[in-house]
Amino acid sequence: MTKLTEKEEEVMALIWKIGPCAPKDVLALYDEPRPNINTVAMSFQALEKKGYLTHRPHGRGFIYEPTVARDDYGSHRISHFVDKLFGQSYMSVVSALVRDKKVDEADLLQFLAELHKNNK
Repeated sequence: MTKLTEKEEEVMALIWKIGPCAPKDVLALYDEPRPNINTVAMSFQALEKKGYLTHRPHGRGFIYEPTVARDDYGSHRISHFVDKLFGQSYMSVVSALVRDKKVDEADLLQFLAELHKNNK
């Protein structure tokens, strides 16, 4: 999976939120001051070139659809993050989350229950 820029991730998040759409549909979701429609359209083109979108004709324009699911992209980014910053150790990530009080005992027990259920 090709890495996306911050702006491309922002546009993809909006596309994943609304589903098949045109650049003008994404533009409408931005708060003021909105980017220029050409900027958004260029992001769509870059995302299609990177394999994240496909398009089909619709009226005088195109409708774009994601070719990569949000969860798949998220899993890829998490793996890259863990590999790069935590030496491929997911336990180091969990330890950091516990240490920073982002995860508590109840969260860990729920995780263990889900892990146990999935391993059966």
